[in-house]
Amino acid sequence: MNPVLIRLDNIVRTYHIGEVDVRALRGITYNVLRGDFVAIMGPSGSGKSTLMNILGCLDRPTSGTYFLDDQAVSGLSDKSLATLRNTRIGFVFQSFNLLKRTSARENVELPMLYADVSGKQSRERALKALKLVGLEGRETHNTNQLSGGEQQRVAIARSLVNNPSLIMADEPTGNLDSKMSEDVMKIFLDMNREKKITIILVTHEPDIAAYANRVIHVKDGLINREDVKLDIGQGGTR
Repeated sequence: MNPVLIRLDNIVRTYHIGEVDVRALRGITYNVLRGDFVAIMGPSGSGKSTLMNILGCLDRPTSGTYFLDDQAVSGLSDKSLATLRNTRIGFVFQSFNLLKRTSARENVELPMLYADVSGKQSRERALKALKLVGLEGRETHNTNQLSGGEQQRVAIARSLVNNPSLIMADEPTGNLDSKMSEDVMKIFLDMNREKKITIILVTHEPDIAAYANRVIHVKDGLINREDVKLDIGQGGTR
């Protein structure tokens, strides 16, 4: 059995909106094993985006503890969290979040600017990542010259360049048609199976969630159901 990568212990997140307290997460306990592919589903307002933000260290829980590789990250300083996000977590978003009028290679190099990677090594790693996602020969094209599917591939390549142990994907196919979505999900699947990268994605599409070996359904700030592909045999609540 693979070791635990993520351990959530009674995670609560409360937002203060005026004089009203809104509990977005109501006490989530869950483990993700290294090498898992987990999809998070749930209706609007269920808490799935809040859960994603906490898992990606973009937000902090109000109470409870989040362990990443046995490190309690909930109490880290903002600077330490930023370093952790840049070196150990890759992000892929629905809207791609690429710099316009900037080449694919330059976009992929961005995370390495904050990781003190030399210019030569940065270029080499960016080209390797772009080749991995099938964009060899498109490295110098600006993002506005690329299709939506190609732009998402650039975003995936960017998420890979610092060799993260975890990739967080928020509705990664939300702006893509069916064929592009399939191509992008095959890349995620290859990353998970061949590179053993742990992937957690939020989606509202059952056919996209079907690529994962675990699907957790969030409702009213709690995990109310989990679907597991037993033939893969990874991950899950412990």
